Amino acid sequence: AAAAAAASAAGLLTELHSLPYSVSKHATVSLAEWLHITYAKHNIKTSVLCPQAVATPMIGIAKESDIAAGVDGILSPEAVAKCVIKGLRDESFLILPHKDVLTYFQRKASDYDRWLKGMARLKDRLIS
Repeated sequence: AAAAAAASAAGLLTELHSLPYSVSKHATVSLAEWLHITYAKHNIKTSVLCPQAVATPMIGIAKESDIAAGVDGILSPEAVAKCVIKGLRDESFLILPHKDVLTYFQRKASDYDRWLKGMARLKDRLIS
């Protein structure tokens, strides 16, 4: 059996434009972690999808330079779907269509204070 959740890179990092969005995505990742830890002994596999920007109506006509999540490119839904299929096949917990998200997440974990300062600078640069 398998369980899958769609969060966002915002669930591992932080969405700079919206507190409710960021908090809900963090909660989704936490829920997926809990499910994984709790049901692994029953051979239930859990994955969580954490893309950055995806070309959906939510992004609308925004350009990559207009949104923080677009810094690593805006992926098509089809490209994300291919990553999901591969991630589920590989039984990966984190499905990261934007490969740089793993690096950002590792940097966050390795030096949290530095990461927070960098994110504050990014927010100031992108959001007036």
